[in-house]
Amino acid sequence: MHDYQMLADGDRVLLAVSGGIDSLVMSWLLQHWQRKAPISYTLLAANLDMGFGDDEPRLMEEQFKILGIPYLIEHTDFGTQAMLAEEGKSGCFHCAKKRRNRLFALAKEKGCNKVALGHHKEDIIETLFLNMFYSGNLSTMVPKQELFHGNLSLIRPLAYLEKDHIRALAKIIGVTPVPNPCPLSEKSKRSTVRTLLNDLYQQDNSLKGNIFAALGNIKHDYLLKPSSHRP
Repeated sequence: MHDYQMLADGDRVLLAVSGGIDSLVMSWLLQHWQRKAPISYTLLAANLDMGFGDDEPRLMEEQFKILGIPYLIEHTDFGTQAMLAEEGKSGCFHCAKKRRNRLFALAKEKGCNKVALGHHKEDIIETLFLNMFYSGNLSTMVPKQELFHGNLSLIRPLAYLEKDHIRALAKIIGVTPVPNPCPLSEKSKRSTVRTLLNDLYQQDNSLKGNIFAALGNIKHDYLLKPSSHRP
């Protein structure tokens, strides 16, 4: 929060809550931070029902009531549309794009200048490898990112936390993840990378910390020029 100056006085923050344990804990964290922060900001949780499961909105409402946080649930058909795109070959890409664009639009409609996402340390590392393996570039998600000429910022308050920390917090808070009804949830490129990395972590538990540290310790003189090598 301090390293990246994620929040400022008067911020209106849209919480992007998928129903997963990460975004639920993030919502609790920012609500908890409200009580002790020397600044004033407002929160609105938003859940986009992607159109896969009938029970999802009801289960989301239960979790929002546990948190006691203002919320809205919007029903969409983004998931089913994405599954039809390119005969389902790039469903995750199309679904994520539609979800992201709608969150940005909602932030504007609700007068929010920041969107909070529940990505954590492992997500940031996985994104690095996803971009290397499948896009041929060195990049990842950053804890704070300004968009639209600074009119909107993405913040990731859980960026330094590991998944185990988040699960432990969830037990204390009393929130339960809403099952992901997406048929591709365990068949994505991210899940493939996650399995690979978890196997490596089990062999050497220092690897996770070393990879994360490397993201802030880049030696540009020892990287190739952009045009010097192409696959």
